[in-house]
Amino acid sequence: MSCPIARSLERVGEWWSMLIMRDALHGMTRFDEFQNSLGIAPNMLTRRLNSLVEAGLLERRRYSEHPPRHEYVPTARGRDLRPVVISLLAWGNRHFAPEGPSVVLINRKTGVAVDPILADPATGRPVDEPDYTFAAGPAAGPRTRQRYGAVDDAQNRAEASRKSTSKARSR
Repeated sequence: MSCPIARSLERVGEWWSMLIMRDALHGMTRFDEFQNSLGIAPNMLTRRLNSLVEAGLLERRRYSEHPPRHEYVPTARGRDLRPVVISLLAWGNRHFAPEGPSVVLINRKTGVAVDPILADPATGRPVDEPDYTFAAGPAAGPRTRQRYGAVDDAQNRAEASRKSTSKARSR
């Protein structure tokens, strides 16, 4: 499947996987820490950890020879998942916590709770505004190009929209 969302969910879409990654990104590394935090059955935890290692999100490192024991540390790919976990936290608090948030994101220096946003680094504007949309990228196949249009098409539409807006303003 060429959809980046589908490919991502293939690796972390099972909910135990996301919770393991949440805990790993929070600093947990050992099997017993994950098991105690999540209350997950050992056989399920083993399967999920193996799949996260295979997906390149966690690295398995031996920390004891006798008995053999491993820790699981987020890789660069795993650390790149942090904004997704933060976004899910905020979304869950906003839509599925009628009693209020049980976990919040805070600024470590100030202790103040923050509401994360996904911003365009070029403009600083939130990308949830209507000015942002999906477009087919350079590696897109025909179905994706049909669904989203090509980046060039989106850029052309945006340029046409800017021109018509500036003409209307100058009148």
